[in-house]
This record gives sequence, structure tokens and C-alpha cells, in this order.
Amino acid sequence: MQQNYNVLVFGELLMRLSSSAEFLKGQNSASIFPGGSEANVAASLAQSGLPVSYITACPENALAQAALESLNSLGVDTSKSCVSGTRLGLYFLLSPNGLTNGEVVYDRKYSSFSMLKAGQINWDEIMKGHKWFHWSALTPALSHDLTFVIAEALEAAARNGLKISVDLNYRSRLWDYGSTPNQVMPELVRYCNVIMGNIWAANKMLGTSINESLDRNTNPNFYFEASIKNAEEIFANFPVCEHVANTFRFMDNNTHNLFYGAYHTRKNNYLSPILETNGVIDRIGSGDAFMAGLLHGIFKDLNGQQIIDMATNAGYNKLFIKGDFGDGNFKG
Repeated sequence: MQQNYNVLVFGELLMRLSSSAEFLKGQNSASIFPGGSEANVAASLAQSGLPVSYITACPENALAQAALESLNSLGVDTSKSCVSGTRLGLYFLLSPNGLTNGEVVYDRKYSSFSMLKAGQINWDEIMKGHKWFHWSALTPALSHDLTFVIAEALEAAARNGLKISVDLNYRSRLWDYGSTPNQVMPELVRYCNVIMGNIWAANKMLGTSINESLDRNTNPNFYFEASIKNAEEIFANFPVCEHVANTFRFMDNNTHNLFYGAYHTRKNNYLSPILETNGVIDRIGSGDAFMAGLLHGIFKDLNGQQIIDMATNAGYNKLFIKGDFGDGNFKG
């Protein structure tokens, strides 16, 4: 039976400038899309029919308004967002589908969101009427001040009885203010009921063990065993956590993607089928679609195998949708 969750999502709203194949050949051509990991999750969940609010900080200008309106049009309530600062965060995708090395260039320094300070948001007021709070590791990666902002949010969510989920998005280029992920994330993740990412991100952020010999050619059964071990360590170190999920995504060329996932509770472990394609349209946001599918399955109180199949299918299907947002068409 589906639970009546009202979800609050917090993160930086971004605009993506995406080059076309012609740009890589020396021609001046690009497209623009709204995005950001947390916004992507909000967009997918709202399109599935769930009530979703999204809070960010952005300037009062036409670009920011267009990005917010794109979320509003999908059913996301953005009315709680803060108007502050003068810059909307940007990132540049230097390939048509996100399947080349070094393809992302960030321009997020001094954005409205990155300049947020503790005490600026009345979290107890914001949390009213919500039952779930979602965030990602990208927020504390942006600035030291944001570690205090997200800590405030998590304390308020716990105080107000909300369940909490986190995506362990790891972007090494963002952690550049002096603190390492492993110094920051454990204290924040201790509030979380759902922890999603991959075994390498968990190692970087939570200090879980990793077998350095694992690579593209490792048998999926061995990866499943590594995921189980990773989950066991997370459950042992974070008593509030009830659900752990990991994605496994591999590329062999500029159109190939292999995608599967693992899901763990404190009692059982589940592995999805392996999905593979050589026709990727847009890889960006596939992990966020997986996150949304995972939450949707949990909200619907599906069994473990249905949950991981739904999450994996959601992530895989995003590979064929242009832009950052998935379509919220979850299938188990």
C-alpha cells in the first residue's frame, strides 16, 4: 500500500549548457537545460504523482525563474525557495550525451546557493506538512558554510519526525575548501534512513572498506558481494539507516552503458538484472532517476526485488531522455 509521503527536497538548482556533436567538431552549437541532482529527483517524483516541494536559493533573474518554472510545470512546488544572491550555478557538458572523459566543467563558485549561511532558513517552518526530506552529498561539498546549513536541516527533519534520504554523490572537484568528505559526511549521514550511492563513494565519504582490485571486468556476483559487505558496514555504523542501495554503471565507448543495482535491508539483499545499451541519448541524471525510483518503491512499500528493479529501470530509462530530468515513469 502506497504511503502518503509529502517529500521535501533541498539542493542547488543549476543550469546546464550542453554542447552538441557539432560543437565538438568546431561549430558553435549548444543547448540549455535546468538540472541539479536534487532537482532531478524532485522532478521524477513529482511526475510520478507524489506531492513534492523543492527548496533552493537562487537570484531574482529570468534564468533562475525559467529553471524554477520548469520544475513547477512538472508538479514540483518551489514556493519555499529563497531569493538571494546574484548567481545561478552553472555547469558545462562538453559532450552530447555525457559519455566522454572529463566532460563536465563546473561554474558554481559564489552562486546564490553556495553562499547560504546557517540561520538563513527557518527549517522548522519549512518542514511543516512534510514527511520525508531528501538531500545529497553535493551540498556539503560546495562550501564549509553549507555543512552547517545541511546540519541544521537534518536536525530539524529529525526533530519534526521526517524520514531522511541521501545520495552519496561524489565529485572530487567540488571538495576544495579544505575538508575531506570523510571528515564531513559521517556526522551528517547518521540522520539518514536511506543511503544510496555506490561502493566507491561510500568508501570516500563514510570510510567503508573497498577492494581495490574491482574493475570493469569483475563478475557482477563479486560486485554484489562487495555491495553486501558495504551495506553491512553502513548498517553497523549508522543505526538509523534502514535501506542501502548501490548503482553499478560502466562505459566502454561513447554510446555504451551497462547499468545494474543492488539493494539491501538489515535482513535481505537484492540484485537487479543487468541492463545494457549502445544507444545512449543522455547519461546525465541517470543516478538521480535511480534515486527517485528507489524512493518511489520504498514509498509504495514494494518488496525488495521490486524496489531494486524499479530503481534500476528508472535509471536505465533516463539514458534515453534528453536533459537532466527523468520522466517519473517508474516500472518494477
